[in-house]
Amino acid sequence: MSWTRHAGDMHVIVHGGAGGVPDDPAPRQAVLDEAAETGAAESTPLDAVEAAVQMLESDVRFNAGVGGAVQSDGIVRTDAGVMTSDREAGAVAGMAGVEHAVSVARVVAEETPHVFVAGEHAVDLAADFGVDTDVDLFTDDTRNRWSDANPPQGSPREHLQWLDSRFGGSTSDPTADVSGDDSGTITDSADFSDHDTVGAVAFDREQFAAATSTGGRWFALAGRVGDVPQIGSGFYAAPAGAASATGAGEDIAKVTLSRRAVRHLEDGMSAQKAAETAIDEFGELTGSSAGVIVLDGEGGAGSAFNSDEMQTSVARR
Repeated sequence: MSWTRHAGDMHVIVHGGAGGVPDDPAPRQAVLDEAAETGAAESTPLDAVEAAVQMLESDVRFNAGVGGAVQSDGIVRTDAGVMTSDREAGAVAGMAGVEHAVSVARVVAEETPHVFVAGEHAVDLAADFGVDTDVDLFTDDTRNRWSDANPPQGSPREHLQWLDSRFGGSTSDPTADVSGDDSGTITDSADFSDHDTVGAVAFDREQFAAATSTGGRWFALAGRVGDVPQIGSGFYAAPAGAASATGAGEDIAKVTLSRRAVRHLEDGMSAQKAAETAIDEFGELTGSSAGVIVLDGEGGAGSAFNSDEMQTSVARR
């Protein structure tokens, strides 16, 4: 797919996470469509991905920002990363009470000499640069889900024993019964194949940008950080194109899925072929589920996943 170049054109693709089929996909798709259009109206690719992802972070249907997954100590922590094709990058992780993690990642990229800031210091950085902190990231559904899960007490070792049968899950269905019983056995209705997160990629004929944001995975060990804020894993941008990934975070990090997709662009593949090839390779290497969105320099948008579903949206202006 290609088009005639015009200065100022903006091309955006967004995703709402690779995982199970949501019970009510239409409202999620409407938000994704609005996020893509909102991003496409911005003047730079970095503005575009930030605006698109912010909208998804604020919507409880997605596992990022408000409504994000809860870690084993009962805290929602957010992670995000951004990168542009001139190799500027910023990432943050483990932030309690920060809805717009993508904006803090941008602060790291533009205002610090670093590429990654984590934990309470990332929260302090957010506050110092005007990003809201102390936000209640719980919803009624996620609060109830957590309280019904027989939360663990004690040391990290005890938390690990508790999460052994619980780690995973998704906010596609925040009311799903994933609490298990007192023995720690998960109920039959639990579905741990879901790994929602959100991301966006943008291109304005001159520069690419990628951004990914997440609340992590349900019932992860407190302090766990997955693929999302790791450069080349959850996000990557280069002169040939950019990508944002979603899925089984530990496995995505081990194979650097987003960098893999962009490498295929560098080898001459189209965006769609690069996405499909990267996901095929990911499945063969890990046996896990994931998805990736990609833009290339010829006007191509690609997406692929090996989970049950991954909703996406594309917009151009």
